[in-house]
Amino acid sequence: MSVYANLFSPIRIGTMTAKNRLLMSAMSINFGVDIDGRVTDQLIQYFVARARGGVGMMLVGGGAVHPTGLELPDLPTLWDDGCIASLKKMVAAVKPFDTRFGVQLMHGGRQSYHDHTVAPSAIPAPAVVKGSPRELTIPEIKEMISSFGDAARRCRDAGFDFIEIHAAHGYLINQFLSPNANHRTDEYGGSFENRSRFCLEVFRDIQQKVGPEYPVGVRINGRDYIDEGFDIEEAIRLALLLETGGAAYLHVSAGVYGSTELTIPSMYTEQGCFIHLAKAIKDKVSIPIIAVGRIKTPDLAERVIREGKADAVALGRSLLADPEFPNKAGTGDLDRIRPCIGCCLGCIHAVLALEPGGCVVNPKVGREYLLNNRDRTLNPQKIVVVGGGPAGMAAARAAVEAGHRTILCEESGKLGGLMRIAATPPGRGEVGDIVNHLINELERLKIKVMLNTALNERLLGDEDPDVVVLATGSQPEVPIIKGLFKTAMHLCTVTDVLDGRSPTGGRIIILGGGQAGMVMADYLAEQGKTVALLNRRPHFAEEMSSNDRFYLRERLKRDNVTLYKKTTIAQVLDDGVRFSSNGETVVLENYDTIIIAETMAPVRDAKNLLKNSRARVMIIGDAKQPRNLMLGLSEAEEIIQTL
Repeated sequence: MSVYANLFSPIRIGTMTAKNRLLMSAMSINFGVDIDGRVTDQLIQYFVARARGGVGMMLVGGGAVHPTGLELPDLPTLWDDGCIASLKKMVAAVKPFDTRFGVQLMHGGRQSYHDHTVAPSAIPAPAVVKGSPRELTIPEIKEMISSFGDAARRCRDAGFDFIEIHAAHGYLINQFLSPNANHRTDEYGGSFENRSRFCLEVFRDIQQKVGPEYPVGVRINGRDYIDEGFDIEEAIRLALLLETGGAAYLHVSAGVYGSTELTIPSMYTEQGCFIHLAKAIKDKVSIPIIAVGRIKTPDLAERVIREGKADAVALGRSLLADPEFPNKAGTGDLDRIRPCIGCCLGCIHAVLALEPGGCVVNPKVGREYLLNNRDRTLNPQKIVVVGGGPAGMAAARAAVEAGHRTILCEESGKLGGLMRIAATPPGRGEVGDIVNHLINELERLKIKVMLNTALNERLLGDEDPDVVVLATGSQPEVPIIKGLFKTAMHLCTVTDVLDGRSPTGGRIIILGGGQAGMVMADYLAEQGKTVALLNRRPHFAEEMSSNDRFYLRERLKRDNVTLYKKTTIAQVLDDGVRFSSNGETVVLENYDTIIIAETMAPVRDAKNLLKNSRARVMIIGDAKQPRNLMLGLSEAEEIIQTL
């Protein structure tokens, strides 16, 4: 029996029984459909991988019920019967794995990425999506209601076990519910009874078309976290009405575009951040309640159910990071769970940029259909991986799993590279989770790791590798600025400070407004130091996901932090800097430390040793070109597949 007895006990939802209490949330992944919005093998195998991983329930995300409500361009469309054939194929592929499979029905309303948006009122979305929607007429409202019911009938006919109505996150139904978005004066606006009318009529239309025995759940916001938004008191009132109407379950989330708590929060937000909202509603209704909100460990998921805060938990990004999360949790193999690090970069950031979704720590997302039949190599080779950062460790793991003989050498005495120290600043600790996971994987696979060992001629001679993978990383590049090397201020780099090699004074200038500079500013400001950050670019931390950056920017709204952008440095002084910012001259004085946190330069010194070697040389990660973790890990796996 699993140590998580509550989490892995069956649950009855309406007429449906699921084998465990883990639901894969609907996620708008923005891939896996053809030009007509029909699902393809790419999306099918994405879901098959997660069904195989042991999740009890699973939802297809972003099923658009009407052309005006297509949230993103590459999501399944459900507004005509032509969708049924491909959906049937997907259901059949998932069926052998005993996972209850459903579809989330949604209409994006004013939060849709196209130029013919509609909404309860002609009020633009508070953030992300630009442009003003057109206000729906009463006949159009009736058409939208009917489109939900028709889409539900198609999903039932395709063989899905249940459906979920998306009435949260600032999409159309939530827009009707929220005074922030609904300024109507007719029967669909004003009082709570009128604002909830659209949601209840959608539910009744669906129930009428699929039958009362077919499980229909509803995702609602416990709180919008925005001025004049839907709040917990009205959420409880709506929950009671939906329970009376026959809802099979309620899935309680929070937030809209532009809310003060983001719908998809980053690592800066506490794990389980919306559970209290689920508990508040569970206390008032008797139907199953599903909690969501950065539930990323089996321990937390089990505790939520054991303590009666919800009846099931929803995982989204955790199942992107590791489709086998349920199976590994069920057998207690916790060290093997590949962790979501809450960076929001491959999932939500890519999708909102209208790109296919992915995952920083799992390069296989969206590629499952290409990798299903990949076997171990028929031509095993001897591989030396040089560098023990994430890219190097990932390459070594992939090489051994493919059947190659592999060793890893690391010049320092620790594994993790720069990612190890990137976990040091406040709120960034989860970055270290992927480092620890990869270290565990090296141990599990019994990969020979040689610390305090640089690549040298003796090592090359002793090992005589067929392939050398250089993953030697990068280091800060010091710019040429007038006066920089003559200043009386203590000069150091961001890595020097985070690695504890260089203490700082109490008044600090940071050169660089990217992620490194910004998290460094937060790190120092948290210690009570005065920080001035100079960014040459017009925007801060552009390489971060917008969700992650939002929380960092909020943290930096401190009296002891000053941020400058569009800066041009004229001269570094003995105790400060003279520069222009937005065209105005600024002089900073009485500072004692200057930290370089701008560009990074590849470290490839080891390549010179390989000129006379027979080994094939492959350069990956920052050693090839400094960039983000997602690209480094993806490249590590891809180069092994070419051998």
